Amino acid sequence: MQLRYSFRLYPDAGQRIALAKAFGCARVVFNDCVRAREDARTAGRPFPKAGELSKKLITQAKQTAERAWLGEVSAVVLQQSLRDAETAYKNFFASLKGTRKGPKAGSPRFKSRKDARQSIRFTANARWKITDGGRLELPKVGAVKVKWSRALPAIPTSVTVVKDAAGRFFASFVVDTDPAADAGRMPESDRSIGIDLGLTHFAVLSTGEKIDSPRFLRRAEKKLKKAQKNLSRKQKGSRNREKARLRVARAHAKVTDARKEFHHQLSTRLISENQGIAVESLSVTGLARTKLAKSVHDAGWSQFVNMLEYKAARYGRTLIRIGRFEPTSQTCSTCGAVDGPKPLDVREWTCTACGTVHDRDHNAAINVRTAAGLAATACGAPVRPEPVLAQREETGSHGFPTEARAA
Repeated sequence: MQLRYSFRLYPDAGQRIALAKAFGCARVVFNDCVRAREDARTAGRPFPKAGELSKKLITQAKQTAERAWLGEVSAVVLQQSLRDAETAYKNFFASLKGTRKGPKAGSPRFKSRKDARQSIRFTANARWKITDGGRLELPKVGAVKVKWSRALPAIPTSVTVVKDAAGRFFASFVVDTDPAADAGRMPESDRSIGIDLGLTHFAVLSTGEKIDSPRFLRRAEKKLKKAQKNLSRKQKGSRNREKARLRVARAHAKVTDARKEFHHQLSTRLISENQGIAVESLSVTGLARTKLAKSVHDAGWSQFVNMLEYKAARYGRTLIRIGRFEPTSQTCSTCGAVDGPKPLDVREWTCTACGTVHDRDHNAAINVRTAAGLAATACGAPVRPEPVLAQREETGSHGFPTEARAA
């Protein structure tokens, strides 16, 4: 399985300039590729192939006065930018044909130097390395200081340098891990649980444990509002506006990092303590169109469930998703009688068949586990999760958006 380990970078002034050049050159090559493809489509010609584009947009372009500065950065960065454009077109055409899972992918767009996120990728043939002093040495950039929060389990196959909207730099390493060794790290367990996700409590477990929702965005709203108000008063294009924009971006990044850290810690604990986990599939997109949209996005259910999914695949656990239309909140977990729908303000109810008083969320969590076919003390579900590629590691990670299929 491939995992992505990310660490904070602290480049000096000269290295920041070199990275800015690399970001710009990669962006130009990507845009030139999109422009060449669009010109061919408009003229009714076949799309130029990758080898032809590489020769024209990189090798020959370096010999011209207009693109001579492409030689100031590593050629691997430019080649990887072309590969990103190829991947974007493949995803777009696969989405048009209906062979690609997930939301539809749009046609590749031109990148801007004002985009919130900039990135470049170095593969093994770029001859990057980690020095004995613990720095990351990149070609034509230099040895960049790295804040190592944990050790890499194996030799990385590639590294992606990312600059986020808050102006922070990160190094994202892709590492191939041994599934058998990973599974051996987890303690053996015969427990299984059901999880009911919500807004009053972030999660209620079938064991009766209730995990409070931290509500990171709600708690930071006052500070975010003040920063955004300050940004709106600055003149467009001014340096003060850029400083204000960075303050807003850093405030949002702090919220994102705190939420992701909470999800990592909770998902790792649940995976280590239980062999089988059952969750309900939620329509987050639909709920995000309601008046609860801000609270739904603040909870981050999709991110949490995705973490459970890849960690279960990595450590040999079982994760089962049940259908969202399963009447978990209407069914008595004691006798199985369906008592009908109930408004959201009803948090406790009494079963009319057996007289059992239920906590709404705890009862739903038990029903989630039962619907998934998991026993209370052992996991007997014949489900084998599919491997998940290039995901983030567990706790202690600095937050930045994971790249789609960058490995």
